Amino acid sequence: MQVILLDKVVNLGNLGEIVKVKDGYARNFLIPSGRARRATDAAKAEFEAKRAELEKAAAAKLAEAQAQGEKLAGTTVKLTQKAGVDGRLFGSVTTHDIAEELGRLGYKVAKSQVRMPAGPIKTVSDSTVSVALHTDVVVDITVTVYGETA
Repeated sequence: MQVILLDKVVNLGNLGEIVKVKDGYARNFLIPSGRARRATDAAKAEFEAKRAELEKAAAAKLAEAQAQGEKLAGTTVKLTQKAGVDGRLFGSVTTHDIAEELGRLGYKVAKSQVRMPAGPIKTVSDSTVSVALHTDVVVDITVTVYGETA
């Protein structure tokens, strides 16, 4: 299926590009999330009419994400979890925990924006975690996990 991208999509394309994707990806993700539209002749004409407006909105989103990224860069999130004597946690620190703590610190971050390439944190330590505020804005933060004996 050919779709017109209404937003920049990672590993797919930029705003306004017409790309060919699998039908299920378009029907189940791109179109319902508002990131793409079926590439019919009417949709192409409508997109060209709205192109400047969509590009302006995309630039505003990017500027907002960059401003938030500058504030967020270098932030240290401190979490306390129950841990054993050897420093292993009973459970783990997940994206949900980090997003919730960032919310308490005054940053609006969804758990889907927190990227943990090594998986959940399972030990008492300092870890570096990425926060993807926008497809072009990825900021690294430090997560410090303290152990609390039971």
